[in-house]
Amino acid sequence: MARMNMVQALNSAMDVMLERDPRVVILGEDVGFFGGVFRVTDGLQRKYGEHRVLDTPIAEGGIIAAAIGMGVNGLKPVAEIQFADYIYPGFDQVVSELARLRYRSAGEFFAPVTIRTPCGGGIRGGQTHSQSPESVFTHVCGIKVVMPSNPYDAKGLLISSIEDEDPVVFFEPKRIYNGPFDGDPHKPAVPWSAHPRGEVPEGHYRVPIGRAALVREGKEVSVLTYGTMVHVAEAAVRLAGVDAEIVDVRSMAPLDVDTLCTSVCKTGRCVVVHEATRFSGYGAELVATVQEQCFWNLEAPVQRVTGWDTPYPHAFEWEYFPGPARIAAALKQVMEAA
Repeated sequence: MARMNMVQALNSAMDVMLERDPRVVILGEDVGFFGGVFRVTDGLQRKYGEHRVLDTPIAEGGIIAAAIGMGVNGLKPVAEIQFADYIYPGFDQVVSELARLRYRSAGEFFAPVTIRTPCGGGIRGGQTHSQSPESVFTHVCGIKVVMPSNPYDAKGLLISSIEDEDPVVFFEPKRIYNGPFDGDPHKPAVPWSAHPRGEVPEGHYRVPIGRAALVREGKEVSVLTYGTMVHVAEAAVRLAGVDAEIVDVRSMAPLDVDTLCTSVCKTGRCVVVHEATRFSGYGAELVATVQEQCFWNLEAPVQRVTGWDTPYPHAFEWEYFPGPARIAAALKQVMEAA
Protein backbone atom coordinates (compact mmCIF):
# COMPACT_ATOMS: atom_id res chain seq x y z
CA MET A 1 0.00 0.00 0.00
CA ALA A 2 1.10 3.56 -0.68
CA ARG A 3 -0.16 6.99 0.38
CA MET A 4 -1.53 8.69 -2.73
CA ASN A 5 -3.60 11.71 -3.62
CA MET A 6 -6.14 11.43 -6.41
CA VAL A 7 -3.75 12.56 -9.15
CA GLN A 8 -1.25 9.88 -8.15
CA ALA A 9 -3.96 7.23 -7.86
CA LEU A 10 -5.33 7.96 -11.34
CA ASN A 11 -1.82 7.98 -12.79
CA SER A 12 -1.16 4.64 -11.12
CA ALA A 13 -4.35 3.17 -12.58
CA MET A 14 -3.31 4.08 -16.13
CA ASP A 15 0.25 2.90 -15.50
CA VAL A 16 -1.07 -0.48 -14.30
CA MET A 17 -3.36 -0.87 -17.30
CA LEU A 18 -0.79 0.26 -19.88
CA GLU A 19 1.60 -2.38 -18.55
CA ARG A 20 -1.04 -5.06 -18.12
CA ASP A 21 -2.90 -4.70 -21.43
CA PRO A 22 -1.14 -3.76 -24.70
CA ARG A 23 -4.49 -2.63 -26.13
CA VAL A 24 -4.69 0.32 -23.74
CA VAL A 25 -3.94 3.69 -25.36
CA ILE A 26 -4.03 7.16 -23.77
CA LEU A 27 -4.89 10.18 -25.92
CA GLY A 28 -5.76 13.83 -25.36
CA GLU A 29 -4.51 17.38 -25.32
CA ASP A 30 -1.07 17.63 -23.65
CA VAL A 31 -1.35 14.19 -22.05
CA GLY A 32 2.01 13.01 -23.42
CA PHE A 33 5.09 15.20 -23.27
CA PHE A 34 3.54 17.67 -20.81
CA GLY A 35 1.83 15.03 -18.67
CA GLY A 36 -1.55 16.73 -18.66
CA VAL A 37 -2.58 20.15 -17.37
CA PHE A 38 -3.08 18.60 -13.90
CA ARG A 39 -0.17 16.15 -14.36
CA VAL A 40 -2.46 13.12 -14.16
CA THR A 41 -0.63 11.42 -17.07
CA ASP A 42 2.84 12.59 -16.03
CA GLY A 43 5.62 10.19 -17.03
CA LEU A 44 3.43 7.76 -18.96
CA GLN A 45 4.64 8.79 -22.42
CA ARG A 46 8.28 8.53 -21.33
CA LYS A 47 7.62 5.04 -20.03
CA TYR A 48 5.40 3.64 -22.79
CA GLY A 49 6.22 5.74 -25.84
CA GLU A 50 4.39 8.06 -28.20
CA HIS A 51 2.40 5.23 -29.79
CA ARG A 52 0.71 4.39 -26.47
CA VAL A 53 0.33 7.90 -25.00
CA LEU A 54 -0.61 10.34 -27.76
CA ASP A 55 -0.82 14.12 -27.79
CA THR A 56 -3.75 15.31 -29.89
CA PRO A 57 -4.85 18.60 -31.46
CA ILE A 58 -7.28 20.85 -29.59
CA ALA A 59 -10.32 19.13 -31.07
CA GLU A 60 -12.60 17.39 -28.57
CA GLY A 61 -14.86 15.98 -31.27
CA GLY A 62 -11.83 14.53 -33.02
CA ILE A 63 -10.42 13.08 -29.79
CA ILE A 64 -13.62 11.21 -29.01
CA ALA A 65 -14.17 10.18 -32.65
CA ALA A 66 -10.62 8.80 -32.82
CA ALA A 67 -11.17 6.93 -29.57
CA ILE A 68 -14.35 5.37 -30.96
CA GLY A 69 -12.47 4.19 -34.04
CA MET A 70 -9.74 2.73 -31.86
CA GLY A 71 -12.29 0.94 -29.70
CA VAL A 72 -14.15 -0.54 -32.65
CA ASN A 73 -10.87 -1.92 -33.95
CA GLY A 74 -9.87 -3.70 -30.77
CA LEU A 75 -8.03 -1.12 -28.67
CA LYS A 76 -8.91 0.15 -25.18
CA PRO A 77 -8.61 3.93 -25.55
CA VAL A 78 -8.60 6.29 -22.57
CA ALA A 79 -9.40 9.75 -23.89
CA GLU A 80 -8.84 12.83 -21.77
CA ILE A 81 -10.94 15.95 -22.24
CA GLN A 82 -8.86 18.63 -20.52
CA PHE A 83 -11.85 20.21 -18.72
CA ALA A 84 -15.42 18.95 -18.54
CA ASP A 85 -16.46 22.38 -19.82
CA TYR A 86 -14.81 21.51 -23.15
CA ILE A 87 -16.58 18.21 -23.69
CA TYR A 88 -19.55 19.73 -25.53
CA PRO A 89 -17.89 19.85 -29.00
CA GLY A 90 -17.55 16.06 -28.67
CA PHE A 91 -21.04 15.52 -27.27
CA ASP A 92 -22.53 14.45 -30.59
CA GLN A 93 -19.85 11.77 -30.95
CA VAL A 94 -20.66 10.48 -27.46
CA VAL A 95 -24.45 10.48 -27.89
CA SER A 96 -24.96 9.64 -31.57
CA GLU A 97 -22.07 7.20 -32.04
CA LEU A 98 -20.42 5.90 -28.87
CA ALA A 99 -23.50 5.34 -26.74
CA ARG A 100 -25.57 3.74 -29.51
CA LEU A 101 -23.00 1.63 -31.32
CA ARG A 102 -23.59 -1.69 -29.56
CA TYR A 103 -27.40 -1.32 -29.64
CA ARG A 104 -27.78 -0.31 -33.27
CA SER A 105 -25.39 -3.02 -34.48
CA ALA A 106 -27.17 -5.69 -32.38
CA GLY A 107 -23.94 -6.32 -30.49
CA GLU A 108 -21.79 -6.81 -33.59
CA PHE A 109 -19.74 -3.69 -32.85
CA PHE A 110 -18.83 -1.97 -29.61
CA ALA A 111 -16.28 0.57 -28.45
CA PRO A 112 -14.86 0.17 -24.92
CA VAL A 113 -13.87 3.82 -24.58
CA THR A 114 -13.13 5.58 -21.28
CA ILE A 115 -13.46 9.37 -21.35
CA ARG A 116 -11.68 11.05 -18.44
CA THR A 117 -12.43 14.68 -17.63
CA PRO A 118 -11.84 17.00 -14.63
CA CYS A 119 -15.01 18.66 -13.36
CA GLY A 120 -16.26 21.10 -10.75
CA GLY A 121 -15.07 24.32 -9.22
CA GLY A 122 -13.12 25.52 -6.23
CA ILE A 123 -9.97 26.48 -8.16
CA ARG A 124 -10.97 29.95 -9.41
CA GLY A 125 -11.61 28.59 -12.87
CA GLY A 126 -14.61 30.76 -13.65
CA GLN A 127 -17.56 29.76 -15.78
CA THR A 128 -15.55 27.96 -18.49
CA HIS A 129 -13.39 25.81 -16.21
CA SER A 130 -15.73 24.87 -13.34
CA GLN A 131 -18.80 23.11 -14.73
CA SER A 132 -20.27 19.83 -13.50
CA PRO A 133 -22.19 18.38 -16.47
CA GLU A 134 -22.64 14.85 -15.14
CA SER A 135 -26.46 14.90 -15.38
CA VAL A 136 -26.24 15.54 -19.12
CA PHE A 137 -24.48 12.21 -19.62
CA THR A 138 -26.53 10.16 -17.17
CA HIS A 139 -29.52 10.95 -19.39
CA VAL A 140 -27.89 9.13 -22.32
CA CYS A 141 -28.62 5.40 -22.58
CA GLY A 142 -25.62 3.24 -23.44
CA ILE A 143 -22.87 4.87 -21.38
CA LYS A 144 -21.80 4.51 -17.76
CA VAL A 145 -21.02 7.56 -15.62
CA VAL A 146 -18.87 7.59 -12.48
CA MET A 147 -17.26 10.17 -10.17
CA PRO A 148 -14.91 9.13 -7.34
CA SER A 149 -14.44 11.05 -4.09
CA ASN A 150 -11.16 9.60 -2.85
CA PRO A 151 -7.89 8.14 -4.18
CA TYR A 152 -8.73 4.49 -3.49
CA ASP A 153 -12.00 4.66 -5.41
CA ALA A 154 -10.41 6.77 -8.14
CA LYS A 155 -7.85 4.11 -9.01
CA GLY A 156 -10.19 1.14 -8.63
CA LEU A 157 -13.01 2.74 -10.61
CA LEU A 158 -10.68 3.86 -13.41
CA ILE A 159 -9.29 0.33 -13.77
CA SER A 160 -12.84 -1.03 -13.85
CA SER A 161 -13.78 1.58 -16.46
CA ILE A 162 -10.85 0.71 -18.72
CA GLU A 163 -11.58 -3.01 -18.43
CA ASP A 164 -15.31 -2.53 -19.06
CA GLU A 165 -16.57 -3.44 -22.53
CA ASP A 166 -19.00 -0.51 -22.50
CA PRO A 167 -18.13 3.21 -22.73
CA VAL A 168 -17.61 5.10 -19.47
CA VAL A 169 -17.52 8.84 -18.83
CA PHE A 170 -15.21 9.27 -15.84
CA PHE A 171 -15.57 12.59 -14.02
CA GLU A 172 -12.69 13.67 -11.78
CA PRO A 173 -13.46 16.39 -9.18
CA LYS A 174 -10.36 18.52 -9.60
CA ARG A 175 -10.86 20.38 -6.33
CA ILE A 176 -9.68 17.27 -4.46
CA TYR A 177 -6.93 16.28 -6.91
CA ASN A 178 -3.88 17.29 -4.89
CA GLY A 179 -4.64 17.49 -1.19
CA PRO A 180 -5.80 19.85 1.57
CA PHE A 181 -5.29 23.58 2.00
CA ASP A 182 -5.73 25.82 5.05
CA GLY A 183 -9.44 26.45 4.68
CA ASP A 184 -9.30 30.01 3.35
CA PRO A 185 -12.18 30.24 0.82
CA HIS A 186 -10.47 33.13 -0.97
CA LYS A 187 -7.61 30.89 -2.10
CA PRO A 188 -7.76 28.22 -4.84
CA ALA A 189 -8.28 25.74 -2.06
CA VAL A 190 -9.75 22.46 -0.92
CA PRO A 191 -10.88 23.75 2.48
CA TRP A 192 -13.31 20.98 3.42
CA SER A 193 -11.55 17.95 1.96
CA ALA A 194 -11.05 15.76 5.01
CA HIS A 195 -9.45 12.78 3.29
CA PRO A 196 -7.58 13.91 0.16
CA ARG A 197 -4.91 11.22 0.57
CA GLY A 198 -5.40 7.58 1.35
CA GLU A 199 -3.93 4.12 1.35
CA VAL A 200 -3.96 2.83 -2.22
CA PRO A 201 -2.66 -0.55 -3.45
CA GLU A 202 0.17 -0.11 -5.94
CA GLY A 203 -0.93 -2.96 -8.20
CA HIS A 204 -4.13 -3.98 -9.92
CA TYR A 205 -7.50 -3.93 -8.14
CA ARG A 206 -11.05 -2.99 -9.04
CA VAL A 207 -13.84 -0.99 -7.46
CA PRO A 208 -17.04 -2.21 -9.14
CA ILE A 209 -19.10 0.21 -11.19
CA GLY A 210 -22.73 0.27 -10.08
CA ARG A 211 -22.20 0.22 -6.31
CA ALA A 212 -22.44 3.11 -3.88
CA ALA A 213 -20.29 3.36 -0.74
CA LEU A 214 -21.36 3.95 2.85
CA VAL A 215 -18.98 6.66 4.06
CA ARG A 216 -20.47 7.32 7.49
CA GLU A 217 -23.09 5.37 9.42
CA GLY A 218 -25.91 7.23 11.14
CA LYS A 219 -29.47 6.88 12.37
CA GLU A 220 -31.19 10.26 11.97
CA VAL A 221 -30.83 11.38 8.34
CA SER A 222 -29.25 10.14 5.10
CA VAL A 223 -27.03 12.39 2.96
CA LEU A 224 -26.77 11.22 -0.64
CA THR A 225 -23.89 12.85 -2.51
CA TYR A 226 -20.75 12.27 -4.59
CA GLY A 227 -17.39 13.74 -5.59
CA THR A 228 -16.07 16.73 -3.64
CA MET A 229 -19.38 17.09 -1.84
CA VAL A 230 -18.75 13.89 0.13
CA HIS A 231 -16.09 15.74 2.12
CA VAL A 232 -18.11 18.93 2.41
CA ALA A 233 -21.03 16.85 3.72
CA GLU A 234 -18.78 15.35 6.41
CA ALA A 235 -17.89 18.84 7.60
CA ALA A 236 -21.57 19.85 7.49
CA VAL A 237 -22.62 16.89 9.62
CA ARG A 238 -20.12 17.89 12.30
CA LEU A 239 -21.36 21.48 12.11
CA ALA A 240 -25.03 20.50 12.37
CA GLY A 241 -24.45 18.05 15.20
CA VAL A 242 -26.74 15.37 13.77
CA ASP A 243 -26.26 11.62 13.52
CA ALA A 244 -26.21 11.49 9.73
CA GLU A 245 -25.46 8.62 7.40
CA ILE A 246 -23.44 9.66 4.32
CA VAL A 247 -23.71 7.62 1.14
CA ASP A 248 -21.23 8.25 -1.69
CA VAL A 249 -23.19 7.54 -4.88
CA ARG A 250 -19.92 7.41 -6.94
CA SER A 251 -21.61 5.39 -9.74
CA MET A 252 -24.31 7.62 -11.21
CA ALA A 253 -25.17 5.31 -14.09
CA PRO A 254 -25.83 2.55 -13.27
CA LEU A 255 -27.18 3.67 -9.91
CA ASP A 256 -27.04 1.51 -6.78
CA VAL A 257 -30.66 2.01 -5.78
CA ASP A 258 -30.57 -0.69 -3.08
CA THR A 259 -27.81 0.96 -1.01
CA LEU A 260 -29.39 4.41 -1.23
CA CYS A 261 -32.86 3.22 -0.32
CA THR A 262 -31.68 0.95 2.49
CA SER A 263 -30.11 3.99 4.10
CA VAL A 264 -33.12 6.28 3.64
CA CYS A 265 -35.59 3.66 4.84
CA LYS A 266 -33.49 3.25 7.98
CA THR A 267 -33.20 6.97 8.82
CA GLY A 268 -36.52 8.24 7.43
CA ARG A 269 -34.97 11.53 6.32
CA CYS A 270 -32.85 12.51 3.33
CA VAL A 271 -30.72 15.40 2.07
CA VAL A 272 -29.28 15.29 -1.46
CA VAL A 273 -26.16 17.34 -2.19
CA HIS A 274 -24.33 18.12 -5.43
CA GLU A 275 -22.24 20.93 -6.84
CA ALA A 276 -23.98 21.27 -10.20
CA THR A 277 -26.92 23.58 -10.82
CA ARG A 278 -30.22 22.61 -9.19
CA PHE A 279 -32.76 22.53 -12.04
CA SER A 280 -32.66 19.13 -13.79
CA GLY A 281 -29.50 18.31 -11.87
CA TYR A 282 -28.60 14.74 -10.99
CA GLY A 283 -30.05 15.27 -7.52
CA ALA A 284 -33.53 15.38 -9.04
CA GLU A 285 -33.08 11.76 -10.10
CA LEU A 286 -31.97 10.82 -6.60
CA VAL A 287 -34.95 12.60 -5.06
CA ALA A 288 -37.37 10.89 -7.46
CA THR A 289 -35.84 7.49 -6.71
CA VAL A 290 -36.12 8.03 -2.95
CA GLN A 291 -39.71 9.28 -3.28
CA GLU A 292 -40.72 6.25 -5.35
CA GLN A 293 -38.93 3.62 -3.29
CA CYS A 294 -39.02 5.00 0.27
CA PHE A 295 -42.24 7.02 0.45
CA TRP A 296 -43.82 5.16 3.38
CA ASN A 297 -40.59 5.46 5.39
CA LEU A 298 -40.07 9.20 4.95
CA GLU A 299 -40.65 11.41 7.98
CA ALA A 300 -40.01 14.68 6.12
CA PRO A 301 -39.72 16.05 2.57
CA VAL A 302 -36.38 15.37 0.87
CA GLN A 303 -34.11 18.43 0.77
CA ARG A 304 -31.66 19.41 -1.99
CA VAL A 305 -28.50 21.51 -1.57
CA THR A 306 -26.87 22.41 -4.89
CA GLY A 307 -25.18 25.06 -6.95
CA TRP A 308 -27.32 27.97 -8.12
CA ASP A 309 -29.16 28.08 -11.46
CA THR A 310 -26.65 30.46 -13.01
CA PRO A 311 -23.44 30.19 -15.01
CA TYR A 312 -20.60 29.43 -12.63
CA PRO A 313 -19.61 32.84 -11.19
CA HIS A 314 -15.94 33.75 -10.96
CA ALA A 315 -16.32 36.55 -8.40
CA PHE A 316 -18.82 34.71 -6.17
CA GLU A 317 -17.47 31.18 -6.38
CA TRP A 318 -17.76 30.44 -2.67
CA GLU A 319 -21.32 31.72 -2.53
CA TYR A 320 -22.19 29.41 -5.42
CA PHE A 321 -20.40 26.40 -3.98
CA PRO A 322 -22.55 24.36 -1.55
CA GLY A 323 -20.57 24.76 1.67
CA PRO A 324 -20.93 23.20 5.13
CA ALA A 325 -23.20 26.01 6.38
CA ARG A 326 -25.77 25.53 3.60
CA ILE A 327 -25.79 21.77 4.02
CA ALA A 328 -25.98 22.01 7.81
CA ALA A 329 -28.99 24.30 7.48
CA ALA A 330 -30.74 21.71 5.29
CA LEU A 331 -29.91 18.96 7.78
CA LYS A 332 -31.44 20.97 10.63
CA GLN A 333 -34.50 21.78 8.54
CA VAL A 334 -35.18 18.16 7.65
CA MET A 335 -34.67 17.15 11.29
CA GLU A 336 -37.14 19.77 12.51
CA ALA A 337 -39.87 18.77 10.04
CA ALA A 338 -42.78 16.85 11.49
